[in-house]
Amino acid sequence: MKSQNNKIVFGLKVRQLRNAQNASFALLAEQTGMSVSYLNEIEKGKKYPKEDKIKLLAKALNTTPESLTNQRLPKSLEPVETLLQSNFLNELPLDLFGIDLAKVVEIIANAPLRVGAFISTLVELSRNYALREENFYFAALRSYLELHNNYFEDIEVAVSQFVRQHKIATDQVVPAKFLGDILENKLGYTLIENGLADYPELKNIRSVFVPKSNKLLLNASLNEQQRAFQFGKELGFHALGLKERAYTSSLLRVKTFDEALNHFKAGYFSAALLMNLDAFNKDIEQFLSMPKWDNGAIFERLITKYGATPEMLFQRITNVLPQFFGLSNLFFLRFVHNLSTNKIDINKELHLNQRHHPHGNGLDEHYCRRWISISLLKDLQNTSDTEGGQIFEKNSENPQNSEDKGYKIGIQKSRYLQTDDEYLCFTVVRHASKVRNASLTIGILIDAEARKRVHFLSDPDISSREVSTTCERCAVVNCAERAAEPSIIQRRENWARLNDALGKILDNK
Repeated sequence: MKSQNNKIVFGLKVRQLRNAQNASFALLAEQTGMSVSYLNEIEKGKKYPKEDKIKLLAKALNTTPESLTNQRLPKSLEPVETLLQSNFLNELPLDLFGIDLAKVVEIIANAPLRVGAFISTLVELSRNYALREENFYFAALRSYLELHNNYFEDIEVAVSQFVRQHKIATDQVVPAKFLGDILENKLGYTLIENGLADYPELKNIRSVFVPKSNKLLLNASLNEQQRAFQFGKELGFHALGLKERAYTSSLLRVKTFDEALNHFKAGYFSAALLMNLDAFNKDIEQFLSMPKWDNGAIFERLITKYGATPEMLFQRITNVLPQFFGLSNLFFLRFVHNLSTNKIDINKELHLNQRHHPHGNGLDEHYCRRWISISLLKDLQNTSDTEGGQIFEKNSENPQNSEDKGYKIGIQKSRYLQTDDEYLCFTVVRHASKVRNASLTIGILIDAEARKRVHFLSDPDISSREVSTTCERCAVVNCAERAAEPSIIQRRENWARLNDALGKILDNK
């Protein structure tokens, strides 16, 4: 059995040589004794002939069997060869999107030069933007989540079965110790507290699984919520039968798409385990039915009720809003503010039903400071000190409850500049480390469904702002929050003036 790449290369060579000789399928069939349909299958990369047929083909095409069977392609097909050598076609999760690999091969075979040029363009773009394989894997993963509205019934069913099997209460916090006991007593894990102490390079890694000894090395700085989530992920790998996996809590370098997908599935399992679907849906129904915005008090109650982190809560909300409440036009973003460089980047995003605003930008531009995601990060930087890795609010309005919870919550109606799009944005900002703050935002497009479902949408106390994507692309005049000049807008205006002047010259002539 030859690999798919062998079949593709062989078929491309046969096709190129036949075309070079202006030979029809009928003529080649007559010379080799093979059927036209079989030759067509060869050229499409679906069939690989046996040795005796290869000799017949080589003779008819005025070449040698060795030249036909080696994996070298002519220079004109170099981009296709690069693609095949990278194993990229085999790594892409085409089946998840209902795409047959044979169809992709057929496209390449039908127009190899044009497809090769297109591939060269993509490769050049990826080099210019320093894109690595994992960038493609994560992009494919986001598309997969968006295709399924970020809700996976099979994982929810597996969680329900696990809950029944282990008699886990669904109306209270699932203790980390309870999940740890299942790992140790049922799955033979050894949990090593402070297991990363001898590796200062791994201080930002929450856990490392050592498969040879079935040990889970834990970072000593993990709180109860983080421990429960890590244990839930390990249980997820086993309950879902996920073999190909990374051994670190976060993906450092992705080797295959399956690794990225399985990492997501295990995380989904853990969040669903810690926040029971039926109970959570009742809570979200109550949340959407509030007549007025409660300044985020309901989010605080849910974080306490489920023993969740703000990120776990927001991710779970994106699971249920589209599936059970009809709010499928939404986005989720995580911004990270590097305090040492003052740089703000998006490092996680999800867009359901359309490409919403804002979105990740690889051009080193400045995100609009009017979005609540950014403005709360700046407020946190300006009004907070760090003490022991937690946020301490200097200007607490309620000193009796000044013990820091580690996060702040805000809401905003964001009207996107020069469009009819308006979003209801919920944001949580938190101190991620000594040098980084993070903001998490869910934005719901304000459409007919949102107006029907979200009862507090008309609350006059919710602020409304006109926003853009980045300062460089923003046409707002005299913006007090502007962090950079509107260079992209200025460039477009200069280009328009140039074209206008050229038009006048040509019209006068």
